[in-house]
Amino acid sequence: MQGKILVVGSSGQIGTELVEELRKEYGSENVIASDIREGQAEQDGPFEILDALDKNRLEEIIRKHHVEDVYLLAALLSATAEKNPEFAWELNMNSLFNVLNLAKEGLIKKVFWPSSIAVFGPTTPRQNTPQFTVMEPSTVYGISKQAGERWCEYYHKKFGVDVRSIRYPGLIGYKSLPGGGTTDYAVDIFHQAILSKNYTCFLSENTTLPMMYMEDAIKATINIMKADSDKIKIRSSYNIAGISFSPKEISEEISNYFSDFKINYVPDYRQQIADSWPQSIDDSHARNDWGWRAGYDLSALCRTMLTNLERNLLNEDKA
Repeated sequence: MQGKILVVGSSGQIGTELVEELRKEYGSENVIASDIREGQAEQDGPFEILDALDKNRLEEIIRKHHVEDVYLLAALLSATAEKNPEFAWELNMNSLFNVLNLAKEGLIKKVFWPSSIAVFGPTTPRQNTPQFTVMEPSTVYGISKQAGERWCEYYHKKFGVDVRSIRYPGLIGYKSLPGGGTTDYAVDIFHQAILSKNYTCFLSENTTLPMMYMEDAIKATINIMKADSDKIKIRSSYNIAGISFSPKEISEEISNYFSDFKINYVPDYRQQIADSWPQSIDDSHARNDWGWRAGYDLSALCRTMLTNLERNLLNEDKA
């Protein structure tokens, strides 16, 4: 029988949808949402207030609910982290240590911790970026994720901790607002297309980045945790790939739905971050080891985002 699951950072962009899917699969009572403040996830099942830096509180919740698996999503993302580097390092690293140490002590059976394409840097091959390659990140977020990968690998080798990880590309979903990442334009552009038919992009038009529809990301997250332990051959973090596109390409796809949609480009400090990241990802290890496959291309992503966002915004107007 599947033990209870704790999602740390459940109110964020990923956590909101991950909790929903986990509850569908394992039952609402078996998935405990937690965050530093109340969000959406407490409405349909157990919820606990938790500061991810408070190890004692984390242990208390794990013991109270007899938790076996922990999904640690709490983090300061790329653009936000650049504004507050010391806190970003503290949150991103010490929250991971809290979970890894409780797993080392035997209180947790399995850990999911997300890494990111931010672990790569300007010296990394940008096309079809390999699983194993040069990693010289140039952001606080990327540095913390690269360090986290090494610690996950270390805790697995040294202490046998069953920790699993994937390197998220830019994530696009309609159920929550952007969370402070460099790829967030690819969420906001849909909102603005519907609301004003106009968007000012903080990246230049041909800035190609790896992206993924949220449903695919959630599928990858749950499937790597369901896989047999002997199939998880990489304990740092797996590359996964979805779609690579530029602001120009996504705006052209949106124009198929809104012919009067206009986009203009005013690159800011996030352009330098984006320029240090890959343009496309080789995810063959994830495909071969535990059967990863993405399901959405750019056309399907745009159609799904616009359909659902229009409905949501229309319902908000009626309310």
